[in-house]
Amino acid sequence: MSSEVAARCDAKKLVRSPSGLRMVPEHRAFGSPFGLEEPQWVPDKECPRCMQCDAKFDFLTRKHHCRRCGKCFCDKCCGQKVALPRMCFVDPVRQCSACALVSRKEAEFFDKQLRVLLSGATFLVTFGNSEKSETMVCRLSNNQRYLLLDGDSHHEIEVAHISTVQILTEGFPTGEKDIHTYTSLLGSQPTCEGGNARATGMSLQYAAPGSEGTTQLKLTAGEDANGSRRPSTVWLVAMHKAVKLLCESRDQ
Repeated sequence: MSSEVAARCDAKKLVRSPSGLRMVPEHRAFGSPFGLEEPQWVPDKECPRCMQCDAKFDFLTRKHHCRRCGKCFCDKCCGQKVALPRMCFVDPVRQCSACALVSRKEAEFFDKQLRVLLSGATFLVTFGNSEKSETMVCRLSNNQRYLLLDGDSHHEIEVAHISTVQILTEGFPTGEKDIHTYTSLLGSQPTCEGGNARATGMSLQYAAPGSEGTTQLKLTAGEDANGSRRPSTVWLVAMHKAVKLLCESRDQ
């Protein structure tokens, strides 16, 4: 991708919506795959009472809409202003207590784990049914739309074209069989088997441009320049969280 094309893809604009100011991509097609669309607000005439505590709205008890779910609440039930990066809001926005809790949990992904994915880690990469693997650095692109793999060769995988992700893990205690976490991005919810486990790799299937069916890719945690596998393990944990957010975005 040329620098000029990349710049166009990353271009953003400031827009004002009823919910607040948002910094959104110039072209909707170039939005983050982790993003959420603004919800339709429940019409005022359809909510004479708070949808959480059932308080009746009047001159003193004003109604407010949660910017995340669009439902109608009183100030007591919808008085928190919390950051909502998945909808590209510039400032923290009003959310109901349930949505505020979810948004705060997601903040860890955007504050910490997203940085890990952008920084990348070293893996042994195998494409398709090949018996050969290549040492490559895998990272998420700055616009969050591609997985970039760099080694002796270069590959770009569009996140939106990934259909399934399987996080390979090693279970504890010694003697147990390897435990796998399997997430289908075509399904509604990810499932996880096992509890105390360590990520050792990732297998994913994606639709490659110009080809029929899906292509398989396997990443096995590799050692960095210091001989440590910890960076790649941390990257896999961050990717597991990212997959959950992708499921939510696709189910919206």
